[in-house]
Amino acid sequence: MGKSVLTAIGLAAAGMLVAAPASAGIGDLLVAPTRLVLNGGRGTEVILKNIGTDTATYRISAELRRMMPDGSLVEVKDPNADEKAAQDMVLFAPRKVTLPPNQPQSIRVSAHAPVGLPDGEYRVHLLFRALPPPTPAEAPGDAKGIAFKLIPIYGVTIPVIVRFGNLEAKSGIAAVEHETVRGREAISLELTRQGGRSTFGEVRVIRAGVKEPIAEVKGVAVYKELTQRRVVIPVDSAYKGPIAGPVTVQYLETGDNGANLVAETSAVLR
Repeated sequence: MGKSVLTAIGLAAAGMLVAAPASAGIGDLLVAPTRLVLNGGRGTEVILKNIGTDTATYRISAELRRMMPDGSLVEVKDPNADEKAAQDMVLFAPRKVTLPPNQPQSIRVSAHAPVGLPDGEYRVHLLFRALPPPTPAEAPGDAKGIAFKLIPIYGVTIPVIVRFGNLEAKSGIAAVEHETVRGREAISLELTRQGGRSTFGEVRVIRAGVKEPIAEVKGVAVYKELTQRRVVIPVDSAYKGPIAGPVTVQYLETGDNGANLVAETSAVLR
């Protein structure tokens, strides 16, 4: 092809969303909190802050995602009744903001349940996406064929969980094993869940006589669509003792009232 074409492609449009702070020129975004739970649909807010050096524009949208047994989240293309209800009931505003450096902005979030909605837990994920600033058109120069310019679009997502009714959940821990993952010692296990709501907290692997957990991970959720999730925790690099031997594994739910132990088991690592 004798004519050069300069094409700008957003990575997110190709399904390659980068879930990390944006780089200079697009803006660095701080989001707090990173998880919302609306009990009875009561409203709250999320604070966005541009911690970059340039003015940046962000678009806010709602997405549906399902958790896989390995803990990954995938886009929902065939929403079920609960997912459709969540998408319809969660409201937020504004949906687009432009922030100068170090400027915060609150996003109001609430849920309005339709009449007759069954008690239960409903969830959407809010996506905060940095939009690239407009750039002047560039001359194609002497390039031959088709030239591509990749413009990354950065985003941060947080779950918004809406709960109606007195919902309970029961957790368990199984299949605790010692593994080596990419050359690093790790502890793998299965978290189990039963009941009408998801769980969220931290997992600790404790060895008798050692002050700190030999492995620990925070922010572990088991969403309502799962009854079992696999978790792999790297052994703390500061721990220099043996891996093999007896350990205690704990799952603690964390929230406004602190951390509560909801599951514990003993295992012998080999």
